[in-house]
Amino acid sequence: MGLSSFIERCISSFRDAIKDSFTNDRDFTLFLCIGFLAGVAGGINTSIFNNFLNDVFHLSETARGVLEFPRELPGFLVVFVLSMLAFLGDTRITSISMFAAAIGIAGLGFSHSFGVLILFLMIFSMGQHLYMPLASSIGMHLSEPEKFGSRLAKYNAYNLSASLIGYGVVFVGFKYLHVSYKTAFIIAALFYLFATFTSFLMKKQEPHHKSFKLIIRKRYTLYYLLCMVNGARKQIFLTFAPWVLIQMFHVGPETFAIYGVIIALVSIFTRTLVGNAIDKLGERKVLSIEAVVLFWLCIGYSFAANIFTASVAGIVIAACYIIDSSTNAVDMARSTYMRKIALHSSDITHTLSLGVTVDHAVSMSIPILGGLLWSAFGYQVVFMSAAVIAATNFVLSMRICTE
Repeated sequence: MGLSSFIERCISSFRDAIKDSFTNDRDFTLFLCIGFLAGVAGGINTSIFNNFLNDVFHLSETARGVLEFPRELPGFLVVFVLSMLAFLGDTRITSISMFAAAIGIAGLGFSHSFGVLILFLMIFSMGQHLYMPLASSIGMHLSEPEKFGSRLAKYNAYNLSASLIGYGVVFVGFKYLHVSYKTAFIIAALFYLFATFTSFLMKKQEPHHKSFKLIIRKRYTLYYLLCMVNGARKQIFLTFAPWVLIQMFHVGPETFAIYGVIIALVSIFTRTLVGNAIDKLGERKVLSIEAVVLFWLCIGYSFAANIFTASVAGIVIAACYIIDSSTNAVDMARSTYMRKIALHSSDITHTLSLGVTVDHAVSMSIPILGGLLWSAFGYQVVFMSAAVIAATNFVLSMRICTE
């Protein structure tokens, strides 16, 4: 009887907390729900995408690098697409982005030719990249200035917590149920559709732009440079770190799902930590520390196989992959830095989206060069190049000033 009463009180408290969230902070709660649903879909995609390319299309490292050009092209074009959709407002554009992601990822499962793969990959990528600047813009719009870091961290924590479900779907599905890649992609598409519906429930339409101007100010030059070097190093990691694990150490989808679970658990902590660190220490220190960590991770990718036995090297590179993935939270610092130096509030979404475009102007070409370097000299040279980029990131980060 005592246990029953305790459970009833817990359920009642949880129900009241949910009700209070929707009553007092309805739009932010819905925003968290969007992040949660997209997180499940993202967890599925992250776990299977590279294995899908390897198992179904049997790509070489050069072809894998070349594929990043059409995959990242929507990121370059996002500022122009946003300019055409600006009259809708950020939350309605979010609806479009989630729907595009749903169509694109479902289409990947039905792709049986390289041309069809590229088409649906670009649709999916456009949905993802449209949402990148919007997530930061909406999150900060629904927050007080002194809580930008912690509120964005809360959103990211929900997104990452949900990815655990996606990783679980992949692990159980591929290890025990023998599901196909097509089935996994369709499940992910359903979660993007749920996110689309949720976004329509949001009432607050601001930020809303009658026009979307291409804003280039000298004041924002350092922000654009940070986006550029971040895009270069990040793309080397996104493209080639999992490819090393697949090609050199034969890691399958279920193992990537386990890595994903570890990454999500670590990142839930690190995102909250980074969010609080941004508020207390500032963007300069946070981004400088990130650059140092990334430099040493690149060294680990490059020389693990030369220092350790094959089995130990695989563990070291997997650890680098996990730690590297867990540093994504630091992207918040670039967004909050932009928000703090913005001359006008109307500059924020415009400049964040241009930052995504600058990021992807580099991202499109770097993997092609990386694939050629891998073919000619081995994957170690690719990550040594990334270490140089990380060092450049440190120099730029030390120049940040928000006063």
